[in-house]
Amino acid sequence: MKTIFNTFKKPSFYKLLGCVIIALITNIESGFAQQEPQYTQYMYNTMAINPAYAGQRDVLSISGLYRSQWVGISGAPETQSFGIHSPLRNKKMGLGLTVVNDKIGPASEIYVNANFSYTLLLNENDLKLSFGVKGGFNHLNMDWNKGKIKNQDQSFRENISQYSPTIGAGFYLHNKKWYVGLSVPSFLTTKQFRENEYAVGKERLHYYLIGGYVFDLSENLKFKPSTFLKAVAGAPLTVDLSANFLLYEKFTAGLAYRWDDSVSGLVGFQATEDLFIGYAYDYTTTDLQDYNNGSHEIMLRFEFRKDSPYLSPRFF
Repeated sequence: MKTIFNTFKKPSFYKLLGCVIIALITNIESGFAQQEPQYTQYMYNTMAINPAYAGQRDVLSISGLYRSQWVGISGAPETQSFGIHSPLRNKKMGLGLTVVNDKIGPASEIYVNANFSYTLLLNENDLKLSFGVKGGFNHLNMDWNKGKIKNQDQSFRENISQYSPTIGAGFYLHNKKWYVGLSVPSFLTTKQFRENEYAVGKERLHYYLIGGYVFDLSENLKFKPSTFLKAVAGAPLTVDLSANFLLYEKFTAGLAYRWDDSVSGLVGFQATEDLFIGYAYDYTTTDLQDYNNGSHEIMLRFEFRKDSPYLSPRFF
C-alpha cells in the first residue's frame, strides 16, 4: 500500500495527470461554448469550482464574492457567489451549498447546487483524497428588452426562461503543503431553443484543474504559487497563474496573470479570528483595455472557529 501511495509524491504522477487533462481537452467536441463564471480569487472560492472541497476548511465556512468585470462597458459580466459548507462525521464527509448569479448583457443565469464530499486518508503523512459530487439546477433568463439591439433579428425578439439540471463531480488530492484537483461542473449539456427550433446557445462540458503548493519561507512568511486551468469546447484554454504571500497569518498579497487576458493584484486581511476579507483588481491586457477600467472582485469569508479548538488560518 505504501508503494501505491508514494506514487502520488513522484513527478510521474503529475505527468500522468497532465496527460489525462490533455486527452480530455482534445476529445471535447468543437462548437459554440458558454463559459462558466470567472473568478480571480478562485483560491478562496474553491467549492464553486470543485465539489470535493466541501468540508475541507474543517469548520463551518460561509463565503460571499462579488465580481464586476470590465467596468465602464455597458452589459459587461457581473457575478455574485455564495457558498456554505461544513465537515460531517469525524470530517470524513462534507456538505455544502453554492448559489451563483451570473449576468452578461441581456442574459442572467442562476446556479444552485448541493455539494457532497467523502475523504480518504491515504497515508500517515496526512495525504488525503477527497471525492465530490454536486447536483442542482441552472436557470437561464434572456431578456432582450435590456439594452438596445440594432436591426434586431426575429430570432432575438423572444425572451427565454429555462431551467436545466446539473450533475457534476471532482476529486481533490491534498495534504498540509499542496493540493491538486480535477472537476467537471456539470456532465449534462443543454441546448436553448425557441419555438422555431433555432438554437441560441449550447452548454458544453467544462473541465477544471487546480493546484498549489505552500512554501514556508520563514516562521511568519509563507509563499503559495497556484494555478487554475479551464477547458471548454469553442473557447481558448484559460490559464490562471498566481503567487500569494501570507504574512503573520493575517495579511495576504500577491499577483496573478490570466493568459492573454489580464494581470491582477490581490490583497487579503484576516480581520478577526473568524472573518477574512479579500480584494482583487484585474487590469485588462487585450484590446479591450482602451474601453474599460479593469475588473473588481471582493470576497468575505466567515468561519465559526470559536466553537472549535483554535485553528490557524489556512492558506487553502
